Amino acid sequence: MREPRISAIGKGLKRRGRLMAQAVSPPRRTLDAVPSPRTVKPSRGGSKSSYAAPPAPRLVESPVFVLSSVRSGSTLLRVLLNSHSRIRAPHEMHLRTLHVDLSRSFTTAAMEALELDKNELEHMLWDRVLHLELTRSGKDVIVDKTPPNTLIWPRLHRCWPSARYVLLLRHPGAVIASLTDRRKDPDHEAIRAEVLRYAEKLEEARQSLDVHVVTYEDLTADPERTTRDLCAYLGVDWEPTMLDYGSKDHGTFRPQLGDWSSNLKSGRVQPARAADETAELPPRLAELAKAWGYPV
Repeated sequence: MREPRISAIGKGLKRRGRLMAQAVSPPRRTLDAVPSPRTVKPSRGGSKSSYAAPPAPRLVESPVFVLSSVRSGSTLLRVLLNSHSRIRAPHEMHLRTLHVDLSRSFTTAAMEALELDKNELEHMLWDRVLHLELTRSGKDVIVDKTPPNTLIWPRLHRCWPSARYVLLLRHPGAVIASLTDRRKDPDHEAIRAEVLRYAEKLEEARQSLDVHVVTYEDLTADPERTTRDLCAYLGVDWEPTMLDYGSKDHGTFRPQLGDWSSNLKSGRVQPARAADETAELPPRLAELAKAWGYPV
């Protein structure tokens, strides 16, 4: 006679096998109608699925994203915008690092039955964070200026098809110099590669999206004109108090949340450090700089 413990183990293994088979089975009729399926990476302990969920309604339909390289003045632009009575521009939110973990073998199938997948669940989470921050501020326009968002702009565009984009450019040579000064024992080759990586994605976005282009050099040389043009793009009236950003509360300035330099903390727009036009750039960076109107 089979021992009760062995029998229980056998039943458990059969049940686990049945659940795994259900998890990897093709979507049912209501899910088959979803166009353009794509492969989604399985979560830990989950199974592969070709199902792509349709976009859910967004709480924030048209957020604004500042796309820029690191060390391009995005924190300065943030505090100028955040000084507007209708614009909330918080510290770097790093939405792309917020993930959803479908932790059990059957979770993927359960979400598919709700017409959801891992990517769309993450998009809903990102949207909820923006909406919460906007609601808390009492304003009606939200701006996220996290530079690494530049590296995932296609996904942001999928998440928010009606998003607006501000492309903040700075001479690549000046970005390289700023990164070199900021880092201890700088790896010059790695810095050039990092700047090129951002520059390539910025150029992709410039060519692919309807963007409003701002240069750091123009922002620091003529902040009133530059912010007036930007407000017109965002559909809000320009406010002179934007230039007096030091009188407003913008939260803590510290690493990982944006720039924390003394120039920024001064509360006044400081002149940009000019790029060394005699410094040689890698060929591709020189090509991009020229395309953006910079002398090389």
